Amino acid sequence: MFRVTIRGAFEELGEDDREALRGVVDSLQVAFTEAGTFTCDRTLSAFTFRCEVPAEPDDGEQEAAERAIAALTAHGYPHRILRIGVTDMRTIKIRRKGGRR
Repeated sequence: MFRVTIRGAFEELGEDDREALRGVVDSLQVAFTEAGTFTCDRTLSAFTFRCEVPAEPDDGEQEAAERAIAALTAHGYPHRILRIGVTDMRTIKIRRKGGRR
């Protein structure tokens, strides 16, 4: 599983898009989902898009980023991407409290 965070800026949003995004901002839903979720500022200029991408055994960060960009594009809001961060959850180590020292 990959978790991808895309930071970007909206471009030339129509009033319908602005209204839909205002509902997203007010819902305060911040989660990594396969469809992706938005958080953005009140001016609807900058956004953060969080997406969870299933990982195939041979997949790398590039493939995960491409699938997250496709999920972002599927939402239909005109945008430009500023930065992409990819975390491969398969490599995360969990430290347990109270273990051996």
